[in-house]
Amino acid sequence: MWGDICGYIWGSQKERIEVPVINERERQTYFGALNYYTQEFLIKPCEKGNSRNAIAFVEYLISQYPKSRIAIIWDGASYHRSAEFKAYLNKINQGLNENEYQVTCIRFAPNDPSQNPVEDVWLYAKNFIREFYHLCKSFSHIKRLFELVTHYQVFEFPKIFMYGSFFSQLLHG
Repeated sequence: MWGDICGYIWGSQKERIEVPVINERERQTYFGALNYYTQEFLIKPCEKGNSRNAIAFVEYLISQYPKSRIAIIWDGASYHRSAEFKAYLNKINQGLNENEYQVTCIRFAPNDPSQNPVEDVWLYAKNFIREFYHLCKSFSHIKRLFELVTHYQVFEFPKIFMYGSFFSQLLHG
């Protein structure tokens, strides 16, 4: 909407009078990853979800774990499957056998957030914000609070442990 809607009222002469409705809202997109070995959660704020920012997020993960191979399991967002993202993966994994890839990406079943532990982290953070919204005087306060309860925090939701043996096999042969 971003300020592009208007409302109407009826005037005395059956005229429709336009009343602008200001609906400017700020928003923030986050990429997030859960380290299955430590249960630590990492986030990276981005202006929006797109291929360029997905690549930047993977580069951020590589910078956080430079000596590790990274397996990412994520939803089927279009930018996770884009030609630009696939080209990036081909570039960083070039010359390696599949079982040696620096970054391996696997998709969850489409439209099934029940498989994704990150959804539990997002829900936890959103519920925390809802509970303490009265402390937030501005959107920047909301962002800070969201980041406080997610970034570098350790989570132990039952869903986190669903993939433990799978990751061991994937990353250690």
